[in-house]
Amino acid sequence: MFKIIVSTLFATLSLFATECTYRVMDFDIEWEAYKTPAKIGVEGTFGNIKLSAMPDKTVTGLLEGAKVVIDTNSVNSKNSGRDAKLVKFFFNTQGVKTITAEIKKIKKSSADVEITMNGVTRTVPMKLEFDGEDVKAEGYIDLADFDMLPSLQSINKACYDLHKGKTWQDLKIEFEIKTMEKCK
Repeated sequence: MFKIIVSTLFATLSLFATECTYRVMDFDIEWEAYKTPAKIGVEGTFGNIKLSAMPDKTVTGLLEGAKVVIDTNSVNSKNSGRDAKLVKFFFNTQGVKTITAEIKKIKKSSADVEITMNGVTRTVPMKLEFDGEDVKAEGYIDLADFDMLPSLQSINKACYDLHKGKTWQDLKIEFEIKTMEKCK
């Protein structure tokens, strides 16, 4: 009889069990470009980034399929003069108004992120670090892979003296997503 009462109690409690899902609480995207033969880094982000991510029972499930749309006119390197040059001589040279990205696959310590820029889509492997419910990722892109060398040449010409004749075609990209588990 005791077993029946305990079984009934657990069955009843399971009806009231809460359903928990992970949601994005905050996110950040950063880039680092390089100038001069000494490969000096210039960091920045974008002010207008739209993220869509469906809540999921796991952080991995939340991340896979997450998408961003980045407005290139909102580039922010904390230097308004540089930002204006990046828009005019880099993004506008080839008419790149947006960059999109989608996390296609999460592995143990890496992610495959599909990036579309200048009408070209490439899968970029990114190193992942999990810190509890938060995720950090880092990867590199080559502007040649996105047919962006005319834009690179344009910004190099516009900043020739400042860059000492060298603007690098590789960029570091990073994102950080802070998640939180919410239960109903």
